[in-house]
Amino acid sequence: MTRFVALGDSLSEGVGDRLPDGAWRGWAALLAQGVRPPGEPLAFTNLALSGAQSRDVAETQLPAALALRPQLASVVVGVNDTLRRTFDIGLLAGRLDRVCGELAGAGAVLLTACLPDPGRMLGLPGPLARPLARRQRAVNAVVHALSEHYDAVHLHLAAPGWTEDRALWSADRLHPGERGHRAVAAAFHRLLRERGLALGPAPSPEPEQPPPSRTDAVRWLATAGTAWVVRRCGDLLPQLLALAAAELRHSATGTAALLDTHADTALARALDATMRA
Repeated sequence: MTRFVALGDSLSEGVGDRLPDGAWRGWAALLAQGVRPPGEPLAFTNLALSGAQSRDVAETQLPAALALRPQLASVVVGVNDTLRRTFDIGLLAGRLDRVCGELAGAGAVLLTACLPDPGRMLGLPGPLARPLARRQRAVNAVVHALSEHYDAVHLHLAAPGWTEDRALWSADRLHPGERGHRAVAAAFHRLLRERGLALGPAPSPEPEQPPPSRTDAVRWLATAGTAWVVRRCGDLLPQLLALAAAELRHSATGTAALLDTHADTALARALDATMRA
């Protein structure tokens, strides 16, 4: 039996790829059918949950995943951490190292992905977008380092080929639509097949549902999108405004590079502590 477990947030839960019955499906479920040899039973469990942060994955999803003894385990998380006032790259690095280390130590092959920053995807103004971009770059650097350390199957979802193709994204601009989820599943399938780990057919790239229209996008941003931003960013907003003010001050005085230097220093300390642990 092939056992595949997905850990993470709304991306892996399947948000953006809704079935006719209203349930989310997503890239992990699409990929699952293509990793097992023909005729072999499959045990796929999706533990990912919308809004999850690295702490949720480490404290709640990891124990449940280990109990399932998976041969494959996807760990894709981090965007929600960047949208919180409590963001700390050192804590995130330690949590992800624990998750990846325990899963790999239990014999699972890891699937990971770096992700685009939400400020850019939402088209926020520069002073608001840059602090989020700085945080997401740090998260991606940690994911890259851990992926190499644990020999994970890694997908570069922050690359322009993914972020600039609007046909891959849903009306909310933050989650893939059905076409995007299928593209993510197909990309992981190719990488797994190169390692001899995907023995079933590749997921079909063709969507079964019509893509969201421009009207759908406008309606989402005006209704559900506003509620989503409030839920995800409520505790960050005051700090984000302060961060934006700092961006403007440093820009005006020609010292904007200091913000990058501070972020780089924090990232270097996090990576050094993680790799030495």
